[in-house]
Amino acid sequence: MNKAIYIASNDSESGKSILTLGLINALLRHKPSVGYFRPVIDDTVHKEDNHIRTVLSHFSMNIDYEDAYGYTISKLIKKWNKNDQKDIVLNKIISKYKKLEEQFDFVLVEGSDFSDLSSIIELDLNILIAKNLGLPVILISNALDLTTSDFIDNLNLTYDSFRQKEVNVIAVIANKAKKEDVPVLTNKLIQMMPKSVVTNVIPVNYKLKNPTLKELAAFTNAEILFGEDLLDRPTGEIEIGAMQLQHFLEHLTEDSVIITPADREDILMGTLQAHISSNYPSIAGVILSGSMKLSPSITKLIKGLEKIIPILKVAEPTFNIASKLTNVRSHIYATNIEKIKTSIEVFEKHVDVERLMEHVESIEVSKIMTPRMFQYYLVKRASQTRKHIVLPEGTDDRILIAASKLQELNILDLTILGDYNKIQSACERLNIAIDFDNLSIIDPSSSEFINEFSQTLFELRKHKGLSPAMAEDLIKDVSYFGTMMVYKELADGMVSGAAHTTQHTIRPALQFVKTKPGFSVVSSIFFMCLEDRVTVYGDCAINPNPTEDQLAEIAISSADTSMAFGIDPKIAMLSYSSGTSGQGEDVETVKNATALVKQKRPDLKIEGPIQYDAAVDPTVGKKKIPNSEVAGDASVLIFPDLNTGNNTYKAVQRETGALAIGPVLQGLNKPINDLSRGCTVEDIINTVIITAIQAQDK
Repeated sequence: MNKAIYIASNDSESGKSILTLGLINALLRHKPSVGYFRPVIDDTVHKEDNHIRTVLSHFSMNIDYEDAYGYTISKLIKKWNKNDQKDIVLNKIISKYKKLEEQFDFVLVEGSDFSDLSSIIELDLNILIAKNLGLPVILISNALDLTTSDFIDNLNLTYDSFRQKEVNVIAVIANKAKKEDVPVLTNKLIQMMPKSVVTNVIPVNYKLKNPTLKELAAFTNAEILFGEDLLDRPTGEIEIGAMQLQHFLEHLTEDSVIITPADREDILMGTLQAHISSNYPSIAGVILSGSMKLSPSITKLIKGLEKIIPILKVAEPTFNIASKLTNVRSHIYATNIEKIKTSIEVFEKHVDVERLMEHVESIEVSKIMTPRMFQYYLVKRASQTRKHIVLPEGTDDRILIAASKLQELNILDLTILGDYNKIQSACERLNIAIDFDNLSIIDPSSSEFINEFSQTLFELRKHKGLSPAMAEDLIKDVSYFGTMMVYKELADGMVSGAAHTTQHTIRPALQFVKTKPGFSVVSSIFFMCLEDRVTVYGDCAINPNPTEDQLAEIAISSADTSMAFGIDPKIAMLSYSSGTSGQGEDVETVKNATALVKQKRPDLKIEGPIQYDAAVDPTVGKKKIPNSEVAGDASVLIFPDLNTGNNTYKAVQRETGALAIGPVLQGLNKPINDLSRGCTVEDIINTVIITAIQAQDK
């Protein structure tokens, strides 16, 4: 069952507050606890975002203000304009949301306000955030100032934008519709949207649309002369009191705000009398303009009235103020209980709440796994049990930068091999911050462990003709030294290869760490983080031409690795043939390997031989291998040889922009992982975190 929902809009006047307040109120009838989160908020003159403060206060949510949002819009823009900072932004938003997800039974996430960025950029941002949080969306859009045709076109474009990115839209709300447009809009939405999407139309409510006197006063910096405790009341039309009193009275409307020069005391007194009279509508308030002051006698008279309305004073001329007030936006504040109640009442009256709640309850957790979601999952897993990883290549700048970032995450301990002074100088040159008090640096050439390590290596390899002198020389090599640290449990895992070949990295592990019981081959997988899912590719780095026995082992190891990282293994044994469509020695190898896996691990879902398109495309899979539980939905793809696997992962990575994490070695008794010599800092960080998780599984 889904645990959260995302409210999104396509403009700044959508009226999301109605939806937010109404939904939380409805959710609290179905859920023991409900949380609230805003990924992006506007920069505010005040210390706190009004949306957040209103919701937290009204519903008494036990959430610290700082935990209720991700970024202010200005800070987000600064980071968003730097390509290497986008991941940081998304990771922080995901992390903060996940914290609330763990704390509450349900979380309502409210998108941005469309007030600072262009609508296209901000729409894309909300789509990206909703997708990376894996949340279904409710769309709300302002229908007030648009023709029915224009509104439907705009809303349809917005809906399509979410669907094209595979974000599930479960409801569409047309808000602030003119009363006469409601039937037409209702029918149009039903015709336009799939039956699975809940559609509702909310007519405009002027008590919610129009600003309060408090907002008008704040916008104009007005002096409050009378009625300070009445400023939260709603307002209607803005009326200018400039004609003779008898004519002016004919133009009064319910909850109107009267703007009149301060020396027009006849208009002021007539307005006060009209407010009291049962023959005239109630007045929201009066704004006196200009430099003139009220006479003492009029002030004394007003003070003696039993029924008063707010009276404000501004220095600017009447028409200047009237023009300004047309730009004031209405908001709902924590103190304005009347507006909050009205919002909830409007929501309950015009939205099919029960159907919407049934829809929310029936939605399964999204199966979409974006690269950012997977990386968050890795960090979360690694933080559960702190592990110690050794990095042998302290002379490589990328290793030092990655170490600095890993220290910021504070989820594992590190040892770096190399000369202390050289590493310190390199950090100063790179201008990176490393906490040397919490970092172990060991120089293999002068380490206190040389005698112990070389003696152990000699004992392990003397049957292969290794002499004590040769063992001492070998152990000073960073790969041997780092691997021995893992072997003797001075470290939980090792990551190397940024400056060395794969053979140089894994040779020591093959010599004395050895393979797991029941396994004869070391293999590798890549986590291929595509736009909406993470799949496992194996083997793309180690075994050139695996036999059918080795291929079966690789498939089993890859399935176990995928399970260890939260991916349900559905194994596709790839070939140029699907089912019985082709013949040949290579096809037979894959077919026999598949049979071996079924024999050794009947619990695993596996299909083979199968072509790549049939493995990953549901339509093709159903056509080529009907009734298969793997075809079209494979999550573990096993390639028949290294040539095919290595070229395929690189082609997918380059052509789709997929994040390839690996190679991750499997089959060894201890977690040792190899880096590509072309690896990035992010590759190193991901591999170190994965190695720490593998060490936990030990």
